[in-house]
Amino acid sequence: MGERLPEPHASSSPAVAASSEAEEIEVLDSEDVLPMAAEDHWKALFDQFDPDNTGYISTEKFRSLLQRHGSELDPHKLEVLLALADSNSEGRICYQDFVNLMSNKRSNSFRQAILQGNRRLCSKALLEETGLSLSQRLIRHVAYETLPREIDRKWYYDSYTCCPPPWFMITITIVEVAFFLYNGVVLDRFVLQVTHPLYLKNALLYHPQLRAQAWRYLTYIFMHAGIEHLGLNVVLQLLVGVPLEMVHGAARISFVYVAGVVAGSLAVSVADMTAPVVGSSGGVYALVSAHLANIVMNWSGMKCQFKLLRMAVALVCMSFEFGRAVWLRFHPSVYPPCPHPSFMAHLGGVMVGITLGVIILRNYEQRLQDQTLWWIFLSIYVIFVLFAIFWNIFAYSLLDLKLPPPP
Repeated sequence: MGERLPEPHASSSPAVAASSEAEEIEVLDSEDVLPMAAEDHWKALFDQFDPDNTGYISTEKFRSLLQRHGSELDPHKLEVLLALADSNSEGRICYQDFVNLMSNKRSNSFRQAILQGNRRLCSKALLEETGLSLSQRLIRHVAYETLPREIDRKWYYDSYTCCPPPWFMITITIVEVAFFLYNGVVLDRFVLQVTHPLYLKNALLYHPQLRAQAWRYLTYIFMHAGIEHLGLNVVLQLLVGVPLEMVHGAARISFVYVAGVVAGSLAVSVADMTAPVVGSSGGVYALVSAHLANIVMNWSGMKCQFKLLRMAVALVCMSFEFGRAVWLRFHPSVYPPCPHPSFMAHLGGVMVGITLGVIILRNYEQRLQDQTLWWIFLSIYVIFVLFAIFWNIFAYSLLDLKLPPPP
């Protein structure tokens, strides 16, 4: 009917059971509500069972409402509402909780529904649904690749609209490839570009003598040591970053990526003070390490195929890339006394991934500001950034380091 919320696709199954695992649900502000037309529609239905306008109805009346009008709801939303009714110990349902759910948001009011009510519902999992289109199977695949809880997978499957698409990871990858190709043409070299005498003259890479040019702490990701360096980073960005962005959104994934990039260059400026740095490994390692840590922490819930083998392959690829960076760093430089680029950016990205990244990936559709660990790790990150800034201002002169000449 006209008031029904738009759905990205129709599900082929009836009401599907929520998973038996507990999940944390985000707290909503009172202003997070449905569009007016849909809210008015459900408010009118709700008021039929609440003539005194108390804002509450009994769970029996609520179940009656769902039985009469459940066909207007997405089946996976219906299952959460049924779980909410089954688990409510007070015997009544709040209208605002109902509106919050219908507006594609979830609140702490549904925690007991997930902890208790879902155990009483029994139906097949999303993976067992048949008759899906190619796009529906792709969305289901992404859900199983990234989310450890069945209720989250079903929620994502029903709410994803590909609007906006995963633009951040795709855009950043295209720009990195474009800069690499441009430099390859200019330098007439695509393998180990970093060994070219003119490579360091680029205005994007980080160089210790030019650390006052603040943009270099971020733009160094557009310079790569060679096609072997770029190739692995691009593959990991697309295979891991795009699905994560489809699930968690561009804002959260871009934050993890950029935080890893900045932490990487700052880590180099603190721990490897005489070396330049290039490549997007800081951001890539932040995303990949966060994803792998999330899989390990939710091992039983993650249902992606061949997860042990794929984790081993990812770790081998990351180790190979890190080993290449370490070898290159200590390989005799073709432009002494400046050494080859540092490998410390990889470690900076990993630290961001296993702290801030894990918190973000574990809290699908939840308010990060309500998570204590989020504030702890964010505070640690900010303290590190401030420390690194003061280190760059004062430590280089106090330590009287002999830095390589500017390019």
